[in-house]
Amino acid sequence: MGDSQLYSDTFTLTEINDQKYDRVSRLKGNNENGDTEFTLDVNTELFPCNTGEHLSLVIASTLSLDGTKDDGKGWRGVSRGEQTLADEYDYVCHGKVYRHQFDEGDDENIKVYISFGGLLLFVQGPYRKLTPLRVDYVYLLLKR
Repeated sequence: MGDSQLYSDTFTLTEINDQKYDRVSRLKGNNENGDTEFTLDVNTELFPCNTGEHLSLVIASTLSLDGTKDDGKGWRGVSRGEQTLADEYDYVCHGKVYRHQFDEGDDENIKVYISFGGLLLFVQGPYRKLTPLRVDYVYLLLKR
């Protein structure tokens, strides 16, 4: 994992709920060793998914391959032909970690909430794996 990658794991999709919106589905999945679960709203017109698929999920602080900060320019400030982390993934979103939550009596696990312009990501798992996800702007990167 590079300096820009705050969290990385592979998940298996266990449930897909597409009942509420036309082009958005809520994906649910667990990582390979079962200690982390996620729920993610995704635009299925851009990134169609099926139950049982394996997804590689990365949360990064920048799209720069060398880990340098965006300095507020975001993905729009990338020059033509410049290689970024986004080139390696199928689905990329920019959003903000807005909340952390610990359950009473459970010091080992943490819940992290991230919003990508209304599409939400909820990740629950071991504190030691999710601790880099602080309240800040991040990128979500997905690939099959």
